[in-house]
Amino acid sequence: MSKYDKMVECNQKVSREKIDLARKTILDMMEEGEKVTIPKLMAQTGLSRGFFYKNPTVRNLLDEAMQKQVGMVDPRREILDMAMDNEIVKLHEQMKILRGENEELKMENQRMQKALEKKNANILRML
Repeated sequence: MSKYDKMVECNQKVSREKIDLARKTILDMMEEGEKVTIPKLMAQTGLSRGFFYKNPTVRNLLDEAMQKQVGMVDPRREILDMAMDNEIVKLHEQMKILRGENEELKMENQRMQKALEKKNANILRML
């Protein structure tokens, strides 16, 4: 076997290992219900973005995984949505309280204006 053949064999072995790693990571992410994305795969595998786009075997598996997950909601997003809903409820309650306080202040302002008008009228009568 020549050096060239050994080098080709070694490169093919490394390529198969990368494909196996990518395949295993994609399947693990799907089993765990985690949304499969290229940036997440890059972080978990250490493989380049180009590898996921250029390798046909991995690209097909990736496309299938993404197709199966169409419409899937990221669990973290669901938690954030719940937190935001709670925040909205609190803000609505606070707004209701503030509107009540505003109405009370308007009524008090009207009472004070009437009292001031009476006082001014009394002062004018005295003159």
